[in-house]
Amino acid sequence: MNTIPAICTPQLQLLHRGKVRDSFRVDGATRLLIVSDRISAFDRVLETPVPMKGEVLSRLSNWWFEKTADMIPNHVIRVVDPAATLVREVEPIRIEMVVRGYLTGSLGRAYEKGVRTFCGAAVPDGLKPNARFPQPLVTPTTKEKCDREISPAEIVAEGWTTAERYEQMKATALRLFACGSQVLAEKGLILVDTKYEFGLLGDQLMLIDEIHTPDSSRLWDSAAYAHDPLQVEAHDKEYVRAWLRLNRQDGEYPAALPDDVVRETTRRYLEIYERITGHQVATTGEDPRTRLARNLYTSGLIKDGFVAIVMGSKADLEHAAKMKGVIESCGIFVDLRVASAHKNGEDLVPLLAGYNRAIEPGAIIAVAGLSNGLGGALAANSCLPVINCPPFKDAADMLLNLNSSLMMPSHVPAMTVVKPQEAARAALRALNLPRLKERFLQDIRKIKDDLRRDDREVREVRHA
Repeated sequence: MNTIPAICTPQLQLLHRGKVRDSFRVDGATRLLIVSDRISAFDRVLETPVPMKGEVLSRLSNWWFEKTADMIPNHVIRVVDPAATLVREVEPIRIEMVVRGYLTGSLGRAYEKGVRTFCGAAVPDGLKPNARFPQPLVTPTTKEKCDREISPAEIVAEGWTTAERYEQMKATALRLFACGSQVLAEKGLILVDTKYEFGLLGDQLMLIDEIHTPDSSRLWDSAAYAHDPLQVEAHDKEYVRAWLRLNRQDGEYPAALPDDVVRETTRRYLEIYERITGHQVATTGEDPRTRLARNLYTSGLIKDGFVAIVMGSKADLEHAAKMKGVIESCGIFVDLRVASAHKNGEDLVPLLAGYNRAIEPGAIIAVAGLSNGLGGALAANSCLPVINCPPFKDAADMLLNLNSSLMMPSHVPAMTVVKPQEAARAALRALNLPRLKERFLQDIRKIKDDLRRDDREVREVRHA
């Protein structure tokens, strides 16, 4: 199945690429939050994406955001794609509020070693594994490169937030946990533990990120827990963690998941979504990146295609501007960049990595004339069509240097178009967008009609 391992587009500014979510700037008050199919465990992102995982997490979070909106406002503005949500720009509080209802996981393992105080909260003696706490326990952690547990006193002392704000976050987290526990109990599920994240919009506390998903929560089947509390199976990401622990070698967890584990993880995520919401996620077979690009375009957040004009120097701007005008007149985004194949060729690799992984169709125009290595370097490292359009000063310059654009090594399919307006039109055609194809067909019909009209006028003059 197709996946969204990472979201790339030259049309939006990437603000943050987290373990799972990618955030893009829309404007000063709004950002686009897209949930990828990446999966993380033990503070690392695995190499293997899980099909439909991002869509499930996004759909489920938005379902919970709507259900809890009367308890606390959240950052959601509107959903633009099953995996993408337009959200308010808030100032995040870099503390995760972890609420635990049962003695399990890392806390359970520490308890077996004799630890009785967690993040400043005391846990009574005599509890059995997977036992329910008399009252839910709040064990906050920091949001750093490696998350660490932290006490309320340390949160205030280290300046993460104020004592008053922390108490507000704690009280809200406990209310959300109670709500989630009640809703899930009606579905035959136990909300074992979870985490909540908050931000500030002005002075208003907002719920952000995700809520009650298989990534952020541990879920048990109520009937299975009643039958055998010690052997209850998790309906969440714990399945992946358990596989990683089982296959650990020399203290290192596997970097990727085998196909059967990936398929089972997808099945579990889809199953838990349906069980909680009562709705199924339709599997159409469409590439999710194609769907995402279409929905972002329909929402007015991006154009339906882009052309990157990569210039050898800033002096080529006037030449590039001739192409830019033609391209933008067709409603296509233009990304102007400067890079030299000879002087800073190492910068081309990360630039092309973004273009190659872009969710929308794209093409590249290389603007370099004298000893043109730029077009060749771009074509050798990109899956997009590359068109050379050298900025020749005059006919003599063209005769002297055209060969460096025409002659490319094998497996370097760069094309060359001399006139800038025609290079722009060639790039537009390379996008192969249906709406542009119709426009080009109209242009072709007009050219033919004009020629036929001219022919008639010439013949009429001749016979006059």
